[in-house]
Amino acid sequence: MGSAAAAHLARRGRRVLGIEQFELGHSRGSSHGRSRMIRMCYFEHPDYVPLLRRAYDLWRETERAACHTLLHITGGIYIGPPDSSAVNGASRAAIDHHLDHELLDRAALARRFPQFHVPDDHRALYEPLAGYLIPEDVIAAHLRLAQSAGATLHDNERVESYETGGARVRVKTSHGEYEADRLIFACGAWATRVVRDLGVQITPTRQILGWVTPRNPAPFTPGTCPVWAIDCPREDPALNLRAGLYYGFPLDAGATGPEGRGFKLARHAIGPPTDPDTNDFSAHPADEADFRPALRAFLPDADGPLAQMRICMYENSPDGHFIIDLHPRNANIIIACGFSGHGFKFASVVGEVLADLAIDGTTRHPIGFLGLSRMASET
Repeated sequence: MGSAAAAHLARRGRRVLGIEQFELGHSRGSSHGRSRMIRMCYFEHPDYVPLLRRAYDLWRETERAACHTLLHITGGIYIGPPDSSAVNGASRAAIDHHLDHELLDRAALARRFPQFHVPDDHRALYEPLAGYLIPEDVIAAHLRLAQSAGATLHDNERVESYETGGARVRVKTSHGEYEADRLIFACGAWATRVVRDLGVQITPTRQILGWVTPRNPAPFTPGTCPVWAIDCPREDPALNLRAGLYYGFPLDAGATGPEGRGFKLARHAIGPPTDPDTNDFSAHPADEADFRPALRAFLPDADGPLAQMRICMYENSPDGHFIIDLHPRNANIIIACGFSGHGFKFASVVGEVLADLAIDGTTRHPIGFLGLSRMASET
């Protein structure tokens, strides 16, 4: 979100300083792992769909500007039981926003996508616009666009404090002090550690990503396998399945060299709370239990040897929705946090929104449902 905001602001002719506590493009947050799903039939909330329409347009614009492919369309299949919030929510978004989609019963799913083995009561929604982004490439593209438009980017520099007063804000870092008219915080899992008086707790959690080498690769290759998600609303002790949304990508999606090669999958559910400064990014043998039972239960042809595991973090808001708003006590400060494991696909439009808020204090995009005021109403 920070690299996208820097690119949008710099390309509008603004003087921009970006500050990153680690190296640019690091893997100690929430933006690595070689693939992030993008989908239009958004089951989390139909109000995200207008933002997604703009995000898709901006991904294509960013590709043209960066001369690099970022968005890979594969189609997407979402599967679940009758009470699946994923399938039902995706269907509601598709109907509300007139999105291209197909509903498949179990028999139709077996004919269309025989690699998925699910119970007879399950159904699915297929959407042709879904696909994936390569996060490392996206961030590198935004950083290049920002720098080519005149932005200054500092890495390995940690924000220690900030002060507000009048029309200016002052930031103290491990390397110096800076003043600016506006300050955008897009600091992921460190949000409530860095931003004072936000009034909302952002909880970092440890999340597991896995890659396997399928026993039978053919059903999982690009062009045959779409991006996918299987909803397990409840744990199933008989199958050792934990509750959550199991999801994945075609074989070798986003792979470059040995890193990221294989069939990637993970479980979308809030993991154990962690400290972002000391999070354990080492994968352990026990971590494989987070996703391996889903392979055995739902994708047996993919249940092959483990290729690798990696660890990232979620930054969870109290209700699982993003927070994009002006700071409640200082309109010179703009907040973007709480992306809760489903935000990366929005980075292009969030960058545009943050640039709007920094320049004009408002935006034409419908972000009211993502404001901090909803937290006050819930309490």
